[in-house]
Order: sequence, then structure tokens, then C-alpha cells
Amino acid sequence: MSNILYGVGVGPGDPELLTLKALRCIKESDVIVLPTETKEECYAYHIVEKVYPQIEKKEIVCMPFPMIKDKEKLKKVHNEIYKQIAKILAKNKTVAFLVIGDPSIYSTYSYIHSKVIENKGTAIMINGIPSFCAVAAALGISLGDNRDEIHIIPGSYDVGHTLELEGTKIYMKSGKKLEELKKAILDYKDLDCLEVYAVSNCGMKDEAISIGVNNLDTESSYLTIVIVKEKV
Repeated sequence: MSNILYGVGVGPGDPELLTLKALRCIKESDVIVLPTETKEECYAYHIVEKVYPQIEKKEIVCMPFPMIKDKEKLKKVHNEIYKQIAKILAKNKTVAFLVIGDPSIYSTYSYIHSKVIENKGTAIMINGIPSFCAVAAALGISLGDNRDEIHIIPGSYDVGHTLELEGTKIYMKSGKKLEELKKAILDYKDLDCLEVYAVSNCGMKDEAISIGVNNLDTESSYLTIVIVKEKV
């Protein structure tokens, strides 16, 4: 089938975590869309390239999403990107929009998916292994047991109040706010009851793991996940 937009999650970084379904959809697509300025700076592209080097022969279109919080400016950019993708789909082509992790979790792709559906097009999400699941595996820990709650929190926003939540707190893409997050944890009234873990660039060559809030490197990569658990 043509005229389909696939939002393809390629997993957290380890090429072996790319699913068979994701790989099939990439192979079947005519055009590969990357949410970056160039393919050279796109994590998702390099993950796929390691298991499917033929991707370089595909038509590659880069459509960068600005990392800003101004809703009106973002809406304008999203509409422009949607229009570009709609033009490609109108040419009876199948498009694979690559995203690191999973397209349903804090993903740039979700905005475009909604626009395609809103305009009676066909858009399909292809799940990828979420980064926080890969991080838990790298640490060898369980994210939740029995009745434990698990909270997924965007780490780039205000996080101070979130430590009061019951259960496990997972702070995604927290690199830019690590200093603020570290201070909030150190200032927490029941600090001795917390276990703190962090993994940067999970599954990549430069993966870095730290355990304990004092070992939390505030200069870590944007792709850093911090997990805060309550001691049993």
C-alpha cells in the first residue's frame, strides 16, 4: 500500500533492539523522514544504518523540529512539516518517519500523526522499545513490583514537586535539567529512602551508568534517563 505514513520507533540506541516490524516498514517505504537538520546528526538514522546500510540509498528528507516551548511557534512549524509530508504522500509514496524510542512517548512524530489522521490520511505507529525499559534492563532493576506505581515524567520541565509521587519516578530526556533535578533530590526530606539511578545514551557506544544521587553527572547527555525508586 502507498500513501501511508509510518511513525517508526527504532528503540533506544542498540541496533539489536530494532524490531522486525520496524525494519520491514523502513524497507518498504519510499521516503525516510528524519526530525533533524542532517542525517549525520540523527540518532535514529544511525541505529537503522547499522542493521540496514541500504537505507542510505533511500530518499532522505530532513525536517528539523525546534526544541522550543512556545506553543504558537511550534504549531506553525508542525503545520509546515505536515504540509511537506502531505505533498510526498500525495505522490503515492510511502513514508517512514524515524524516531528514537517509541513514537507514542513524548515524540515529535505524534503531532504529524494527528494532522494526517485529521485530514483523512493513513498514519500508523510502529512501536519501538521504550528507552526507560532498556534503561531498567541495563541497570538490572525492576521498574515496578506488586502494586508499585510507575510515573513517566518529562525531565526538561518543572520536576520539583514530582518527588512526592508514590512509587517509581522515571525522568526522561532530563539532560538539560539534571542540575535542577539533582538539587531537588538532594533537598528531598526523605532522601535516605530513595534509590537513584541514571543512564545516558542507553545502548550506544558511549552509554554511561551511574548509581546514587551524588554520582549523578549534571553534564550528561540530553538523552539521560534518571530513575528514582523508593527503598524496600
